[in-house]
Amino acid sequence: MAEPGGSGPIGPYPEGVTTDEQRADYDKLRRRVLWKMPSGLYVIGARGTTPDALGLMTANWVAQLSFAPKLVGVSVERTAVTHRLVSEGGCFSVSFVTREDRAIVRRFTKPVEVDVDAKTLNGFPYIERVTRAPILSQAAAFVDCEVRQTAEVGDHSLFVGEVVDAAFLADEDTDVLRMEDTRMNYGG
Repeated sequence: MAEPGGSGPIGPYPEGVTTDEQRADYDKLRRRVLWKMPSGLYVIGARGTTPDALGLMTANWVAQLSFAPKLVGVSVERTAVTHRLVSEGGCFSVSFVTREDRAIVRRFTKPVEVDVDAKTLNGFPYIERVTRAPILSQAAAFVDCEVRQTAEVGDHSLFVGEVVDAAFLADEDTDVLRMEDTRMNYGG
């Protein structure tokens, strides 16, 4: 079995899958099946402990976890800059991107260029609300969250945040981006 983040297939495997070739084929099949799980595509905002420690990151592992209190979970790879920022700052935001703005998510797959004076990240304006984690100004909607729990899950951490602010920045009926609206896939 390969280590997370390593190369090669990752187990466990069903009975009868024993050769390296069978494991590789099964691993590809399992990934394709997991890619079929419906998921949104979001931009996660994070703030560290210094004024210029800001980031926005494209993510699809986001879900509401609880009704009372209102809890949202985001899963972030432990090697990501955003992981460090959320850990330090104890907060994150989730910007819901409109379908029309689908190209924007590609701009946040790498570390961002921060301009605190202009209030832009990679040239895109952001706003701050309760936690001061950056929120895309052109988002359809957002949730602003304070971290309440963190769990290590494989090569990621699941940050569980309580929603302390939320709003629509566009018409409530605006369609938001889903993974299947792009040619991107992540996970599996």
